Amino acid sequence: MASEPTVPETRVLAIASHVVYGYVGNKMATFVMQSLGCDVSAINTVNYSNHTAYKQVKGTKTSAEQIEELYEGLKQSYLNNFDVLLSGYMPSAEDVQTVGQIGRDLKFNATTKPGSFFWVLDPVMGDEGKLYIPEDEVPQYKALLREADLILPNQFEAELLSDTKITDLHSLATAIKTLHRTYHVPHIIITSLRLSHANHALPSKSSSGIQSSRHPSPPVHSEDNVEQEDDGQQDTMTIIGSTARSDHTPRLFRIDIPAYPLLFSGTGDMFAALTIPRLIEAVHAAHLSTTRSWQSPDDVPAAELPLAKATQKVLASMQAVLGKTAAFAKKEMAKFEAEEGRGGRGTGEEAERERERRRTVRLCRASEVRVVRNVRDLVEPPDLERFKATEVSVEGVSRLAGEPMADELGVIHLGIGGMKDGAVHVVNRQRG
Repeated sequence: MASEPTVPETRVLAIASHVVYGYVGNKMATFVMQSLGCDVSAINTVNYSNHTAYKQVKGTKTSAEQIEELYEGLKQSYLNNFDVLLSGYMPSAEDVQTVGQIGRDLKFNATTKPGSFFWVLDPVMGDEGKLYIPEDEVPQYKALLREADLILPNQFEAELLSDTKITDLHSLATAIKTLHRTYHVPHIIITSLRLSHANHALPSKSSSGIQSSRHPSPPVHSEDNVEQEDDGQQDTMTIIGSTARSDHTPRLFRIDIPAYPLLFSGTGDMFAALTIPRLIEAVHAAHLSTTRSWQSPDDVPAAELPLAKATQKVLASMQAVLGKTAAFAKKEMAKFEAEEGRGGRGTGEEAERERERRRTVRLCRASEVRVVRNVRDLVEPPDLERFKATEVSVEGVSRLAGEPMADELGVIHLGIGGMKDGAVHVVNRQRG
């Protein structure tokens, strides 16, 4: 007999991109959330044939007026009683403004019932130091921050929103603190950061690393361009999250994951979509579902926050699915190379360009995230202990009065029975 779902009934309005082929935007988010028991209604901000990693695309963008008209249709039929809003890629500043109006309307409807509405904002603006939206969208996103309950920026987007250049763990914590204090954002997850062993941000290379790939960004993985740390160890990504205390100071947790040297698209949408049901599940377990913005009491340690527990399950599911996708893609590309090796495809520059085009398409197809075939990993995330969150404290940013100071190596020693069992504290110091 099938077990009862652990996620309570939840109505989600997802406003993001849509593609006919592949799994990005709402195509990814809808399936993932429905697989975990959420009732999802989708408004598509673009309707494309495929995502842009294929280097060619056909389709249309949805205007702000069309988005507003769709929502008004729901409202007129009393169908806008949503528990959660997930907002993703928006192609224009006017679209951002319209989605902001929708979010505020849904929030107003829930004014008398704390915790009954939650807005997850994925500020899809750019990556690796480059915008892929018009510049006038950036201030519009900043204007939405005070309305959102949880934001999911990547490193570059966090820098834009906080006006803070992230170069190490300390500057990352400063950026999160700024977002908490300036915009009163209750929950934040930085979905992609590459740190050295000394906690310095590693420089990005085009198409390298496992990042929070979203539509319509360029590819973020490449078989031929994977930056390794100097010691030759496997490339890793760091996810940093925080739920603010009542004084808007951060409670930072960290989870490190391996990075696959392969092109994936839609992983940011997958992360956001998994976060919603897993956070709702954790919030209900902590009896916080009637609390404003689902914020935990100040005495809850970072690693024990519902946001941390949700992220643990999210990453366990994602790593399982992406691992199986990577294995499938490896086999598919081996078949492709064997086919190409049989010859008969012509010679010269034109033939070489055609081979490269075929290879790009084949690699994109082979690397489409295999969520449908691996839905069990979404519902029952494996190897949870591998992705357990650890608490991070950064001197001068998140330390509370009364917490122990770090030693000369920047390590806080808690010992058995210390202040926060199981916490890992890393403090960056200026060295003479």
